[in-house]
Parts: sequence; structure tokens; C-alpha cells
Amino acid sequence: MVKTRAAATPRPSAAAAAAGGGAAATTTGKISFRSRKIVKSAPAKGKSVATTTVLPPLPVPVPPVLPALSSTGELAAALSHLHSADPLLSAVIASTDAPTFISSPSLPAFHSLAHSILHQQLAPSAAAAIYARFLSLLPAAADSNAAVNPAAVLALSAADLRGIGVSARKAAYLHDLSGRFAAGELSDSAVAAMDEEALLEELTKVKGVGEWTVHMFMIFSLHRPDVLPSGDLGVRKGVQELYSLPSLPKPEEMAALCERWRPYRSVGAWYMCVLNPTD
Repeated sequence: MVKTRAAATPRPSAAAAAAGGGAAATTTGKISFRSRKIVKSAPAKGKSVATTTVLPPLPVPVPPVLPALSSTGELAAALSHLHSADPLLSAVIASTDAPTFISSPSLPAFHSLAHSILHQQLAPSAAAAIYARFLSLLPAAADSNAAVNPAAVLALSAADLRGIGVSARKAAYLHDLSGRFAAGELSDSAVAAMDEEALLEELTKVKGVGEWTVHMFMIFSLHRPDVLPSGDLGVRKGVQELYSLPSLPKPEEMAALCERWRPYRSVGAWYMCVLNPTD
């Protein structure tokens, strides 16, 4: 880039000032300047130029799967934390019977998810009747849990399932779930090893399994301690009552409201359902 300097207006010379009886000169002259080009010099030979090395980003660590609430001492640790972290919740805990988590999940992952699909959007009594008829369609097994497996469910036609009161849509959901387990995309062991984020991502790929179903599965089947079902109406109403909020908190507001419960938000959510149960 070429830079130039504007020519300055010269002052009148002494001779010009003397001429005309000391009057100032009426004309001015112009002085021209040569423009100068600014040239950037290259670094001298032998001198190194400092460079910045960009390191690759470090891998994001996978959060460990916390011990299940059914593990020895975990529920007591959860209650102790919630007592100290939230005085308002502490009062609810003190006046309510503690939740009970059995020592091991009651159902394998596949069976539990199939059970959840069958119970969706049904009154408890109607869901229990359909579930009992569903079990009667499956081949008998010494272990009743083993009878509910992907191969056995895939062997049932949509007409078979319709005959016991299962809707065509739910029949498709059950077959999709069974197909994914049979193909190895999902397994009981893989599900047990996944963290909450991975579970939500993988299980919601199954037709008919949404965020709410996965949250309930994580809490009541896998006994995960830090799950917040932020879309559950009962939990939201409980939080509204607990903190005397003027309106029902939105799902996206729940995380901030319940942050103090970490890492035992599952237990806090359970108390919210007790505080304000829904049908």
C-alpha cells in the first residue's frame, strides 16, 4: 500500500513580506513531495519465526454409570444428600415413607420395555388384563421372565396381538423392539452398561418409545439415581407445589429448579410424584 503526505502551505518569505511596504504576500507556492512506498522486510536468515501448534481436542470423557439405587447404602446416601441440599424437600422426606428399590431389576431390559409399551395410555386395570393375556400367548418357560424374549414376541403375528386387545400401532412397536434386540442393536447387557444420555439416544430409536418411557425405565427398572423426568406432569406439579411457584414449570425450566438434587434427582422426582400424584 502507498502512503503519501499532503503538501503543506508554506509561510511567506521575508523578502515577500518586505515588498509592498510590509503587506502579506497574496500568492502561495506549492511544494511537492515524493510518495514513499512502505515495504515489509522478510525476517533475516537464520532467525526462526515463532509458530503456534494447535493440539487436537481432548476426547470428552464418558460419565461413569453411578451405582443403582438398589445397591447397598445408595438410597440412604441419596436421602442424606437431599435432606441437606434442599430444606423444603427435606420436610417432605421426613413426612413420607421412603421409596423401595429391590436389590435387582425386577425384569430384564427387553421384558421391561415390552411391559411399558403394553401399558402406554391405558388405565392400570385394563393394562394389567392385556398384559396377562400377552403372557398367555407366549411359550411356557420355567422362568416367567425368560418367556418374554425377542424371538417369542416376533413369532406372534399382529392378528395374534390384536386378538388380546393390543392395538395395531402397539403391535408394530413390540415387533420393532423385538427386531432390534434380535438383530443385536440392543441387548440386556448393553443397556445396563449405557449412561443416561446414550440410553435416551438409543432407546428412543425404537418405535413407540419416547423420552418419558425411557426416563421411567431408567428409574424403575435400572434404578438409575440421577434421572429427571422433566416432562412428567406429576413431577412438574410436585415441583410447583414444593417451591410455591405461580405457574406450572415448563420442562426446560425443570433442570435449573432441581439442580440442587444432583446426583440423586431420581429420588427427588419420586417424592414429587408422591407430593402431587396424578391418575
